[in-house]
Parts: sequence; structure tokens; C-alpha cells
Amino acid sequence: MNKAIQIDSIDRKIIEALQVNGRLSSQELAERVGSSAASCWRRVRALEEAGVLQETVRLVDPVLLGRGLDVFCQIRLKSQGRSQRAVFETFIDAQQDVVECYSISGDWDYLLHVVAKDVADYERVLMHGILDHDAIASSSSIFVLRRVKHKTAIPVHDL
Repeated sequence: MNKAIQIDSIDRKIIEALQVNGRLSSQELAERVGSSAASCWRRVRALEEAGVLQETVRLVDPVLLGRGLDVFCQIRLKSQGRSQRAVFETFIDAQQDVVECYSISGDWDYLLHVVAKDVADYERVLMHGILDHDAIASSSSIFVLRRVKHKTAIPVHDL
């Protein structure tokens, strides 16, 4: 686990504002957080260097791109050895349809979030992609009926 860094109230406001709109100019950001543009620019750079602020991306609507099926796939490996996990994780990283992968506790070893066009597309991803890996002992799929809440912003109000 990474150690949390100390941030002040201005840093919190900067982080909150940029999580909502990563394209704010230094001047717009300064107006929102009550600071100068130069100070905001320095703080943003410091937060980037500390790894708090990472890549700036644009979120897309998967439905509008024809990828409206979310599936969570639980994976159990044949062996949980370090090298076996590393090989599997490298393999999963290369799978474009897998948008998230978590090493988890409990009965399963990994939880994958797969975006697919439809059930047939998911079957292709699973049967002719993911399950082709020799390290996998078994899998279980959970089909999302509807996204109730999906946020990317990390709460910073109590830091």
C-alpha cells in the first residue's frame, strides 16, 4: 500500500474540481478554489509529481460506442504462486475488453470487469480469449442488468 500524503484544504479543492473537469485552465481552477493561477499551477504540478493526480482522460459512454454490456468475471487460478499470478496479470493487461482487473480475497482470485457489445461478444471474449490462458482453473460470470452508480471521483472531503 502507498502511504497517503498530507494535503491541505486548497489541495482538496483542486483535486475535487479536477476530478469533475480535468480540462480546467489554471485561471478557472484558481477562481474555483480561491487561489492564484500561479499557485494552482504549482500545486497541480506537485500533486502530479506525488502521483496523486494521474493521467488526464476523457470518459466515454460505452452504450453509445456499442459496448453496453458490463460483465464481472470471477477467476480462480490453478495455482496462486507468484510467477503464475504475474504471467496471468500480464496476459489480462493485454486483453482490451477487460477494462479493470482486481486481485481479490475469498473464494476467487481475480475479478475482471469486461465491456462487451452483447452476450455473444462476451462469449467470444471469455471462451476464445480469457479462458484460453493455461493458469485458469474456473470462472463465473455476473451480468450487469443496469448501472445504478458509476463514479470515478475519489472522495477527498475528510482528508
